[in-house]
Amino acid sequence: MIRHQPEVTSRLRVLVVALLVSVTVGCSTPWGGDRAATGDKGYVSSNGVISRVPEADRVRPGELSGTTFDGAPWSLADQRGKPVVVNVWASWCPPCRAEARDIAAAATELGADASFIGINIRDPRKADAEAFLRTHPAPYPSLYDPAGELLLAFHKTLPPNALPSTVVIDSEGRVAAIVLGRVPSARTLVDLVRDVESS
Repeated sequence: MIRHQPEVTSRLRVLVVALLVSVTVGCSTPWGGDRAATGDKGYVSSNGVISRVPEADRVRPGELSGTTFDGAPWSLADQRGKPVVVNVWASWCPPCRAEARDIAAAATELGADASFIGINIRDPRKADAEAFLRTHPAPYPSLYDPAGELLLAFHKTLPPNALPSTVVIDSEGRVAAIVLGRVPSARTLVDLVRDVESS
């Protein structure tokens, strides 16, 4: 019978606990919401899971700025005073294609009451993303971010493989709600933005 040294056994226990914690964190959504696993597909295949952040717990994301597909500069810091909706998408992602019309409709309905910005990630060819935008036109700009570096602004609130995902930032620049997976409908997103501002 092999007996482990006490310190070896202790190290093994720490390693097992660390692995369990990392797996649990990797499969869960922020603020204890439902799980939305991406699996092998690289995107969230389930319907959107909505997590609202209580006003007292809201935090500002990191710096978010870049150049839109039209070549114009865009910065989250310039959007203060009204809600901002940030949608993360990729051209090859089926749920991203499925939700595009609803997000565009929500942006149209909210008009000047909210700002919208898209972030295109994990598309190595810009031409693929541009084709997506021609097929799914939106009344708001998008930023091209193939490496997903812009998502570092949301490292405390978005899982790294959350695609698609939509973040609602309140008029004070704080993360107020997140939809992991496809936005259920234009009405859901409009109501979520208005609820954020009325809370």
